[in-house]
Amino acid sequence: MEQLSSTTIIPDAFQSARNDLTGQISLVWEQAKMPLIVPTLRLLVFVCLAMSVMLFIEKVYMGVVISFVKLFKRKPEKRYKWEPIRDDVELGNSAYPMVLVQIPMYNEREVYQLSIGAACGLSWPSDRIIVQVLDDSTDQTIKSLVELECQRWASKGINIKYEIRDNRNGYKAGALKEGMKHSYVKQCDYVAIFDADFQPEPDYLWRTVPFLLHNPEVALVQARWKFVNSDECLMTRMQEMSLDYHFTVEQEVGSTAYAFFGFNGTAGVWRLSALNEAGGWKDRTTVEDMDLAVRASLRGWKFVYLSDLKVKSELPSTFKAYRYQQHRWSCGPANLFKKMGMEILRNKKVTPMKKFHVLYSFFFVRKIVAHVVTFVFYCIVLPATVLAPEVVVPKWGSVYIPSIITLLNAVGTPRSFHLLIFWILFENVMSLHRTKATFIGLLEAGRVNEWIVTDKLGDALKTKASVKAFKKPRFKIGERIHILELSVGAYLFFVGCYDLSFGNNGYFIFLFLQAFAFFIAGIGYVGTFVPSA
Repeated sequence: MEQLSSTTIIPDAFQSARNDLTGQISLVWEQAKMPLIVPTLRLLVFVCLAMSVMLFIEKVYMGVVISFVKLFKRKPEKRYKWEPIRDDVELGNSAYPMVLVQIPMYNEREVYQLSIGAACGLSWPSDRIIVQVLDDSTDQTIKSLVELECQRWASKGINIKYEIRDNRNGYKAGALKEGMKHSYVKQCDYVAIFDADFQPEPDYLWRTVPFLLHNPEVALVQARWKFVNSDECLMTRMQEMSLDYHFTVEQEVGSTAYAFFGFNGTAGVWRLSALNEAGGWKDRTTVEDMDLAVRASLRGWKFVYLSDLKVKSELPSTFKAYRYQQHRWSCGPANLFKKMGMEILRNKKVTPMKKFHVLYSFFFVRKIVAHVVTFVFYCIVLPATVLAPEVVVPKWGSVYIPSIITLLNAVGTPRSFHLLIFWILFENVMSLHRTKATFIGLLEAGRVNEWIVTDKLGDALKTKASVKAFKKPRFKIGERIHILELSVGAYLFFVGCYDLSFGNNGYFIFLFLQAFAFFIAGIGYVGTFVPSA
């Protein structure tokens, strides 16, 4: 009997200690909740609701403008003078403006032939076009391959220049700036820029250059991106949905209402005089394209966006590449906003309405508020209200506004409407990195100028898959595990369990789904898996 009683005492002691610890935690929580946690949560809810309203108004406004554009068919050809360039018997080819085509690249083994071939295939008088390949590759094998490709096209009569430099200072902006220093550039009127994975159609210059030729106030003509690998995996479908909205709505509205939008860094043609007047390429942020566009706009130049002209490009299909890209695309605009905010306010050459559009709509709402409210509200604050039922979030803020915003975002890609739930969950996951990058940009923290070139796979994945179909891809655990995503997923899962057990608002359905999405991202099970070499 004594032995039996001693064995039962130990579990009872553990149970008692656990109950005491739970009781102490509950006591601390109850004591801190009312004076500290509840007021803080109410303030955060108020701020997040205010940001949600800002984003909602911006989305509805753009929806109204784009409806007007589509209804009344306000195409660029109606708003600007456009007529085809015709042959002149007396002037000959000199009637055509001189065009420089720049292709910046860095270790682009999989796609360099596609981009160079497409640029050399552009239809334009051969003596009025110069193709300039700016190769910053550090891999000597790739460098040799790119140079050989340029020599191959030169042997066919193409005026192509292969340019290298002895450093990578300024990354892409530095390469473009260096490329402009060559003597032959001085004879050019316009410069078309294509990243290494972009493939313009032969008639690209015929459709863009007339806008610049006949409208001296226009500095930039931007084409739309067309994604050749959007069906590669679910992640590329999600990217297509986000980018299609950007091109279908945001760029179109900016071009129509303000003759301003962010240059996409590729698939655009610049007037060289406007580019130089704006100060040329600067490498002070990771969004040198947006930097140049804002500076040119502040000098009164106008931009034209052509939604009907599409240029083939490739979406990042690995989660690692996409995360790096989104860091750059989120950090750079926030950092540029900090650097140029006062310059925009003090500018005298543009109207107050345009300044308001650039500062408030373009930068603050779309580049900062949109990222922050998505993560902070839907992944942190709203779930936290489950633990503090005293904090009430109105239905219009938790359900109606986000639902309308989501539906407005879906108009760009009707074919993916059935994937809307997946898109919401994925965008919430990515908002973690976008919010982090946004604050890094605003605070100019450690990774503010980090530039990692987005990997392009081209046909490499198909080749590797066919050669090594019998082998399983090998990965390092450290490359697959993402602690931030797993931590947020654990938080959402805990709150979901609490809501299921003690709550009464039904958030647990969303919380479990979102936690599952974070867990999937946390173990790296997103995007395309590239087999090891």
